[in-house]
Amino acid sequence: MNRIIRWNPSRDIQSLWDSMDRMFSDNYPTVHEHARTWGLALDVVENEDAYVVKASLPGLNPDDIDITMEKSTLTISGETRADETINHEDYRLRERRYGSFSRSLSFPLQVNADAIRADYEHGVLTLTVPKAEEVKPKRIAVSINAK
Repeated sequence: MNRIIRWNPSRDIQSLWDSMDRMFSDNYPTVHEHARTWGLALDVVENEDAYVVKASLPGLNPDDIDITMEKSTLTISGETRADETINHEDYRLRERRYGSFSRSLSFPLQVNADAIRADYEHGVLTLTVPKAEEVKPKRIAVSINAK
């Protein structure tokens, strides 16, 4: 069974930025936080017929989620907006992410891009990406030759 594992080097850089933010948050405002983009965490499950991709996107309108498939690469992107009715200085704790996000995922086997189904319920995006018929395992029946 093939496994899809994505290494994200920007996660280490983001962790460093977050540590620096925590270190200086009491004394200095952070300059980079308004231009931040963030990666989207995914769960990917493979079964005999398809890949099932799940992403948590709470509070997003499904119309604001962009899903594209090009060759064997699936891309999910969009943007979450910060609450502009609250002054930046009034926050005492701000952990929710906002800004642009994008995540691409390449499949090791050929998939049927025309049959991808996207469902969005309770803030969870579920994509069912069927495998192409030619890569699905086929059962071969054994017949008995009676003579």
